[in-house]
Amino acid sequence: MHDQSFRLPPLNALRVFWAVMRKGSFRSAADDLLVTPQAVSQQVKLLEDILAVQLFERKGRVVEPTEAAIVLSHFVEAGFEEIRQGIKRVTKGTYRNRININVSPYFATRYLMRRLDRFRKTLPGVDLRMTTIIETPDFARDEVDVGIQWGFGRFGGYDATLLVRDPKVLCCTPELARSIRTPSDLLGQTLLYAVLSHELWKNVLRHLGVTARTRAGVIEFHDAATLRRAAHSGIGVGLISTIDALRDIRDGKLVAPFGTEALTDMPKAEVPGFFLVTPRSHRRVETIAAFCDWITSEDWDALT
Repeated sequence: MHDQSFRLPPLNALRVFWAVMRKGSFRSAADDLLVTPQAVSQQVKLLEDILAVQLFERKGRVVEPTEAAIVLSHFVEAGFEEIRQGIKRVTKGTYRNRININVSPYFATRYLMRRLDRFRKTLPGVDLRMTTIIETPDFARDEVDVGIQWGFGRFGGYDATLLVRDPKVLCCTPELARSIRTPSDLLGQTLLYAVLSHELWKNVLRHLGVTARTRAGVIEFHDAATLRRAAHSGIGVGLISTIDALRDIRDGKLVAPFGTEALTDMPKAEVPGFFLVTPRSHRRVETIAAFCDWITSEDWDALT
């Protein structure tokens, strides 16, 4: 039941408030909105009166947001984003028949591509546009509807649903393995990092009981495929996805100096995975909701 005593502030006052928060001053906000600084001040004062809280501390020509303003700004930003998304979806007819997805390159090649025909049978009239940005995209700026991202489930306030874990095997070339007898020997090796795997290596070393403060050498790569090729060349020790690691070990390209099962008992929270990541508002669109329902219903542990 709605509180009848609550008065919703005018949208224009919220718009002016958000402009002041973004620009840092009444004058800059006025220039951005093509109004006078006096008009900006009046709208801010109106908003403060309605809310009965002070939003800015005025120190001459300088204004500083209060704690209340900082808290409110997050909700106002989210509200305007919801409005923007709603307008986009009702004014772009073709947009509703297209889903823009961003997919981790590894998930795209190892999992998704062979399954897309199943989705097309579910919604045959929907077009898919796919990008492969490794980092979590800016959903508004990049016009992404759905993301499938690698990580540990923490994606800055977006909804995240685990699709499949990505367990790793610690691997290197047979030649390099000759100098690795104990986990502590890793500190004398070059560790191969993917751009998002710093937390993973930290967890792995702790799991193996490596507590020395000496830092191992590091080479960082942008994606898992390049890191794997670097491991093949003997540059250093890598954490390779189990699917690829077992194939490389079978082919004699790599070995697992501590065994292929060394990391299988790591806590689930420390094992990365691929997550369906979406702003909550995007699921209100029927085609996007259908894609999310389909991809979460698939058994991604089965590679057939």
